[in-house]
Amino acid sequence: MNRARDSAAAPASSTANLVALRRWLIALCTIRFDLERGQIIEDSFPSDALSADAQLHIAFSSFPDSMSQHHHPPAPRRSSIHDSIFSFRLPSSSSPSSFLYGFVFNRRRQDDRLPRGGDQRSVVIVSHSPFSSVFRPVLQILAPLYFDIGATALSLVASHVSSWPAPLLGRPMELPIGNAALKVLLPPSPDDPSPSHGLFHDSDLFASFRGLLLNLWMLWELLIIGEPILLVAPSPPQCSEAVAALVSLVSPLLYSVDFRPYFTIHDPDFARLNALPEGAEFPPMLLGVTNLFFLKALKNIPHVISVGIPSPGPAKVVPSPPRSASTGNVRSSGPGRLNLEQLNKFSPLSLLNAMKLRREGPLCLMNEHKEAVWSSYAATTKPDTAVLNRLVDAGMTPRVEESMSVVNNEILRRHFMELTSNFLAPFGPYLRPTTPSEGSSPFVNPPPLPPFDAEEFLRGLAARGPGKFLSKRMRSNWLDLYRRFLKGKNFMPWFQRRRAAAEQEQQRLWRQARMNTEIQKLISKMSELEIVDSFNAIERHLLVEIQLHQSGNGGVDSAKACQKLKGDLQAVFNVLPKDTQQLLLVNPKRASLFQSNPELRKHPGHPSESTLSILPL
Repeated sequence: MNRARDSAAAPASSTANLVALRRWLIALCTIRFDLERGQIIEDSFPSDALSADAQLHIAFSSFPDSMSQHHHPPAPRRSSIHDSIFSFRLPSSSSPSSFLYGFVFNRRRQDDRLPRGGDQRSVVIVSHSPFSSVFRPVLQILAPLYFDIGATALSLVASHVSSWPAPLLGRPMELPIGNAALKVLLPPSPDDPSPSHGLFHDSDLFASFRGLLLNLWMLWELLIIGEPILLVAPSPPQCSEAVAALVSLVSPLLYSVDFRPYFTIHDPDFARLNALPEGAEFPPMLLGVTNLFFLKALKNIPHVISVGIPSPGPAKVVPSPPRSASTGNVRSSGPGRLNLEQLNKFSPLSLLNAMKLRREGPLCLMNEHKEAVWSSYAATTKPDTAVLNRLVDAGMTPRVEESMSVVNNEILRRHFMELTSNFLAPFGPYLRPTTPSEGSSPFVNPPPLPPFDAEEFLRGLAARGPGKFLSKRMRSNWLDLYRRFLKGKNFMPWFQRRRAAAEQEQQRLWRQARMNTEIQKLISKMSELEIVDSFNAIERHLLVEIQLHQSGNGGVDSAKACQKLKGDLQAVFNVLPKDTQQLLLVNPKRASLFQSNPELRKHPGHPSESTLSILPL
């Protein structure tokens, strides 16, 4: 594979601030598929942003898998163009815990006049950030521009991106690009204690799992506890969209399991996974694939999901005969509400179909694609038919279908966010910051958050119950779900982030309380010993604030906090007896906080007087 050459003309290159560009993305690439030489990165901006290994893996991940189950039929006309957008995620060589996100616009041309009847190219945005709400619309601008004017489009778009302000996580932003402005909502920070949305909140959950709606609650549990999942789809767009939708299903919990929206045999982790001995436990991963080879190569994965509908264009929901209950299929009865009657209707045929599907296993996809879930997992959470009954069936009109998907996605996301929030609610007492009680001193150290012990937590939860919301929706074995969550890969990263955020918030609340304290009123009720303790505590806080202020890490109100604490320290000092004042000032570092009064210098051996003023910063 050729090394990328610089795609930008000199004038355009000079307009892109590469430092500012990297706040959003690493590189913009164009890749061509050559039948004899394979994938070749033709252009990249910046030209030196990607290592040779990264270029290789990105190039292989930017085209539909050659062994995919889905093959498009020959074009009915002499020429045709097929465009698709999908995404991938690869481990980054910079650190074991970081990843590269790729957003791909793939164009396949079939033309009898071209060598070998056509060609295939991809335009790719590579970033360290999963900003799908940003990069998908950027791709829809960049790719057509590239196919129109060539490689200059990369540096042109890069110059616009580099002019954007830094990303504001969890906040709406308006990002200018050319004559347009992208109105986007970025995913929240992992440290946000109460996000209003989650990662990939823009993914089409309803369209991806319309044929498996009843299975969403079981899938939610598998995701919560961090089980390995293999997702099979007919095409990269359907595959990556479905994986993104699954990741978003557990919001506001941040999904910490390794997920790959589009996994190929060229992925750097495939050799390791393929080498697992038969019967070995598969590591927690969510893999989206289109290549049916993985059904045999990764047969240790205990849960397999098949989604999507093979078609040359975007996936459409077409009328189909009744499916077995194990597929969780919701049938359409025309525009209006989705018809759920079939789901609750038992028939010998549905039972036979379910048994046949289970017996054949996922390998039956080698013969025919069907939407189904293969898993021996017994779910605790019952499907909420009240939520399903609110979903709207849009019929077959594409424009109406898209608008109704927005409505249905909102219904589903609101429910699953509420479900996840209620599931996480019992951990609240361990993550709740305290504030000083009325009349108490905010200058003492705040109490530590309650220590967490998993077994003690489970015992307490078993006695209290899961709460009204979950009690109505979960079976009697609900405690097992918590037990598996505690052992899974999602719990500890989430708990540690929330714990750190709670401790930081507690520090902020106590600092604010110190800023609002009337020091004279507080010390008027104190004994001399308590006043001395307060002096020492205020001094510690002042030294910390001074250090933060001098380092520039104290925030906008740092100087104000220093001034307030200096005044409090002076006030406390002034009410102490003279001998205690002199004893406190034996410490040179403490004495340096004060400026000597000439009158006090008459007292030998003491660097200050009874009424002292603190040195300015």
